[in-house]
Order: sequence, then C-alpha cells, then structure tokens
Amino acid sequence: MKNIYIKLAEKLNNNSLALATVIEKRGSAPQIPGSSALFSSKRLLTGTVGGGLLEVNTQKRAYRALHKKTSIIYKFSLTADISSSEEPICGGEATILIDGCPQDHIEIFQDIADSMDKRQPGVLLTHITKTEVDASLDRYWIEAEGKEKNAVFVKFREEISNSLLSKKPELIKTKEDELIFLEPIYPLPNLIIAGAGHIGQALSHLARLLDFEVTVIDDRWEFANKDRFPEAHNIIVDDIGRAMASVEIYPDSYIVIVTRDHKNDADALRQCIDSEAAYVGMIGSKRKIELMREKFLQEGWATPDQWEQVYAPIGIDIHSKTVQEIAISIAAQLVLIRRQINSGEKL
Repeated sequence: MKNIYIKLAEKLNNNSLALATVIEKRGSAPQIPGSSALFSSKRLLTGTVGGGLLEVNTQKRAYRALHKKTSIIYKFSLTADISSSEEPICGGEATILIDGCPQDHIEIFQDIADSMDKRQPGVLLTHITKTEVDASLDRYWIEAEGKEKNAVFVKFREEISNSLLSKKPELIKTKEDELIFLEPIYPLPNLIIAGAGHIGQALSHLARLLDFEVTVIDDRWEFANKDRFPEAHNIIVDDIGRAMASVEIYPDSYIVIVTRDHKNDADALRQCIDSEAAYVGMIGSKRKIELMREKFLQEGWATPDQWEQVYAPIGIDIHSKTVQEIAISIAAQLVLIRRQINSGEKL
C-alpha cells in the first residue's frame, strides 16, 4: 500500500487538504481498511477509498470538511438492488474518516516520513471522539523500535503489537463516542533493478505504480539517468557487480537482474544470491540459465539450495514477446511473491 502520509507531509505546508481513510468495512466493499485518499479543495490528489460512487460521495464530504475545518466520520452503504442504475451494489458497508485539518498533526506525518527514510515501521494511532455532527482527532506515531513509549502505547500495547505483527489496521471501539484506529505503516519494499535497458525502464514505471521503492543500477550514464527513469527513487551509475555489492539489501528487497549480457548478469547475481532478499530473479533463456547454474555450482559461487531460490527464467509465463509484456510478467511475479510474504500463505 502506498504510504500516503509521506505525500501528505510534503504537500501540507502551503495547502489546505483533506485526508479520507477507510477505517472499517463490512461485507463486500471496494477497498480495505487503511485505504486513503488525499483531496484538495478542487480535486482528488492521490490515493483512493474505492472509486465510483463511494469516492464521489467522499469527495463531496471532504470539500465540506475542508470548508468547515472539521473532521467527520460516516458510513456508506453499498447494498442497493441490482435494478438501481446509480447506487452501488457490492453488498457491504464502508466507514470513512475524513480529517479536514491534517495540518494540525503535521509533525506526526513528518515523523512518519522520517521513520520511512530510516526504514523503520510503526503504528499510527488515531484517537477519534465523535460528536453529533463531527469528530475530533488526536494522532500518535509509535515506532516499532522506538525507545520512548507514551501512555497511549502502554494502554494499547497488546493491540499495537498485534497490528504490527499482522500488518493489518484495526478499529477499536472503546466507548460509544470513542474509537481507536490502529494503522501499521511499513516502508515500501525496495526493488533493485540491475540493468537500465528497455526492460528495466518499463519495469521501473510499473513498479512505482505498484508501490515499490525503485533503485536502478547500470554502468552507462546515458542509460541510467532521470530522463529515462523519472520514477526511480535512486539511480546508481557504476560497475554493475561493484554497485550490487555496495547496495543495502533488506528482507523486503526484491532484486531483478536484466542487464545487457550474461557477464553482467552473473556479476550482479554473485553479489546477491546469498543475500536475505525476499526475491531474486534473472532474465535469460532456459539454456543460458542452465549454463550459468553449472558455472555457479562448479565455481562454488552458490549452493544448489541457493540457486533454487533464484527465479530464473524470470517472470510469470504469459507467453510475453514485447518489452512491455516481459516487464508485466516480471511485475506480476513481484506482486505475487509480495502477497505471499504478507499473507504468509502460498498463493
């Protein structure tokens, strides 16, 4: 899920914005709790709470919340009959929180952005007090490894720990007019693309849309630059093997090797085949992959078990032919592996 709070911290300084968040759903609804959208006084800026009539309705309420400088909480029903041409028929209900004054908590959102820079997860706790027409909000950012824990953390210690562990938001009803919304926030998974050719370029674009933090590595500055990779967070121009050896690899790192030749592929793979990365994939024909496997095992660069963890040939088999189709097949595999890791289930 995209960390909308980083964008909020960037945009709040000179803007009046409203933040809408799904805090609960019942039955079938288009988005899950934690889904958020950011609105200006004129339009949707980023994110979504579900699209369609739900988002149109939320947008109208966000405009009113902005105008009145207040916050509201409301339920939206998606249980219209099939014969209705205007009402949603998903069959569920979504509870939406609209914060019309997020600037009141700009320091909290900046703390979240700082934590994400450090790749430090945490929980955003929003204390909601409902009145007849609106709501008041208090927000707290609690880092997973933070040394100082406040009274709110102590009171909800178990719930916060469970939310971090499950990576799922939770709504707690403490009183009739009081709610606690716990939202675990993790840094974006890091996608390292070794190779700034056409496939790497197409994949970088898709990966940014799919909420990866993108790093591109190549030894050719005319290929690895911001003009060709405007979506990339980081671009490293250096010998590919040396760059791969120097880049930080985390348990939530995804590594895609799509360089221009097998030597660079091998140099990149040697530096990460024994890493803790969540995913390592390499492009190539079946013959190339088999020859490289033999080389790695003969030279002692990898064990059979380590080689079996490499996704090669890379991507889901969709009979792709074009550059864009190959990039899509790789992106789909990244999403699948990420979902398996997050759910703890084999999909």
